[in-house]
Parts: sequence; structure tokens; C-alpha cells
Amino acid sequence: MHISEIIKKNFHEHLEVNQNSIDVLLPQIELATSKIINITDNSGKVMSCGNGGSSGDAQHIVSELVNRFEKERKEVAAVSLNSDTATITSIANDYDYKYIFSKQINAIGKKEDLLLAFTTSGNSSNICEAINSAKKIQIPVVLVTGKDGGDASKLLSKNDIEIRVPSNRTSRIQEIHLIIIHSICECIDEHLC
Repeated sequence: MHISEIIKKNFHEHLEVNQNSIDVLLPQIELATSKIINITDNSGKVMSCGNGGSSGDAQHIVSELVNRFEKERKEVAAVSLNSDTATITSIANDYDYKYIFSKQINAIGKKEDLLLAFTTSGNSSNICEAINSAKKIQIPVVLVTGKDGGDASKLLSKNDIEIRVPSNRTSRIQEIHLIIIHSICECIDEHLC
């Protein structure tokens, strides 16, 4: 396949997944945004996590919440659980990589908080452990995923929210995750301004 055909195919696939996502995901994104606003209005914090490209998403939304998105507004309490390399590597070294997020949740999480977990497959053991820890503390979970939701989606209860992108391709899922992040942040801007 020629380079230009690959590029065009990517744009066309993105448009298709984007279009399929609008109606399917709107109710879940609205619920998740309302839950995040409620948590932050009541002095809770957002804890985010993810692996690989999803770790970038977890860091991205935290930077937009703590600093600002597009409008000047008060800071929102949020922490990315995959940003402290000393903590992550010590947990991975002393215990196991699957506990890198859950041990942090156990240390700093409170039932007034919210866990925002990003995973394209839903099968990351450290995301599942994070959800399990959140459940023990009664922290609500917003799971942003794709494909079939994987093992992580099976851990959710009726008080949790899953935003599952209708695609099996990781790159397309991550592109929609970014739109979800920006949509949540814009709604928070509007709420706080």
C-alpha cells in the first residue's frame, strides 16, 4: 500500500469511529463529567492512571485539570498515578508491576475521590488492581476503554461508569480518548467560569 493510501485510510477510519462514538458515548461522557464535577465541587480529587499511550492520557487530563484547559479558572485537584517514577519503580521492584497504581490509591485515596482509568484493552493487571483498591475504599471509577472492555469492565459496579470506544484498533481508540478528555475539560471550564 502506498504511503498516501495509508494516511488517507487512517483519516477515514478516524471519521468512522468518531461518527460511531458520538451517539454511543454521549450519555456515558455526560455521566462521567457530572461525576467528576460533583467530586471536585465537594473537595475530592481525581486520580488518573494508564499504561503506554494511556499513561499519556492520564497525565494529559491531570495537567488540564490542575493548570487549566482553555479558560482561566480555579485549579482542580488531580494527580496522575503514573508520573512518580521513584514510587512506581520501588513498588514494581519490591512487590510487582501490577501494584504500581493500587498501592498509591491505598496511600492517598479517600472515598470522596474518583479514579479515572485509561486502558484501550481493559486487560492491564495494574488497572484491574487499581479498580480493586478503589472499590475497597468506596472510590467511584470512570473507566475509559475500548474493544470489549476487557477484565477491567467486569470489575465495575452500578455506581461506576465505563466509556468504551466502539473500535478494536488501539490508535483509533486513543484518538477518541483524547476527544473525551477535551470534552470533559471544556465542561469543567464552563462549570467553573
